[in-house]
Formats: sequence, structure tokens, C-alpha cells
Amino acid sequence: MAPLTILNTRKKAGNRITRNSKIFTTIIKAIQDKKGENIVSLDLRKIPEAVADFFILCEANSTNQVKAIADFVEEEVQKYTDETPYKHEGYTAQQWILVDYVNVVVHVFQPETRKFYNLEEMWSDAERMEHLG
Repeated sequence: MAPLTILNTRKKAGNRITRNSKIFTTIIKAIQDKKGENIVSLDLRKIPEAVADFFILCEANSTNQVKAIADFVEEEVQKYTDETPYKHEGYTAQQWILVDYVNVVVHVFQPETRKFYNLEEMWSDAERMEHLG
């Protein structure tokens, strides 16, 4: 599996967010509404080399569900915050779709792909929070 390159190509925006920010809560709710599983957020704000303030990760059990979750996140964020992604990647293979809102990056994985890349371990210094689905 080829790694996604998007995270190396841009810098964090100046306005920082929290887990109470509208974009953050909208993303979590959208994932929950589409039955995303094992939803975790990683708070990267205290990690100087981090490319975002938060990563939000979840799993889906099919390529169709991976795409449905990513699409719904984009729709809901546009509807409730008027923001569009800076970029998104992974729509071709649909094993891992990344939706990048600069300060928040959403990762929708199939379970095997999530285990392979193990972002939670890679960013183990980040404060981790589980979100019930």
C-alpha cells in the first residue's frame, strides 16, 4: 500500500480549534450517523511537528461504507460550517480516504488498512479520545 502524500504538502492554519469546535463536532456526528466504528480523535496541538491540530480516525467494513462516510463528512461540514476540504485523497482505492480540513484531518479506513498504517502508534504522544459510535 502506498502512503498518502497529502500531509507533507501543506502547513497548519493559524486559527486553532478544540474538540468543541463546530467543525470537529460536525465530523464526529457525521461519522456516527453513517455507522463508522472505532472512532478516535488524536489531539496533536502539543506536538510541534504535527501537520494538524487533530486527526479523527474511524473504520468502515466495506469500500462503499468508506466512501459513504467520507462523502457524508464533506456534505455535513459544508452544510453546517460552510467549509470545504483543502484536499482529499484515496477515493480511487477506497481502503483509506483522507479528508483534509487543514486543522482537522479525517481518516476513514478499512480495518486492515488502519492496522497496517497504525497512525495511533505513530502519533502515540497525542492525547487520544474515543468517541462512541
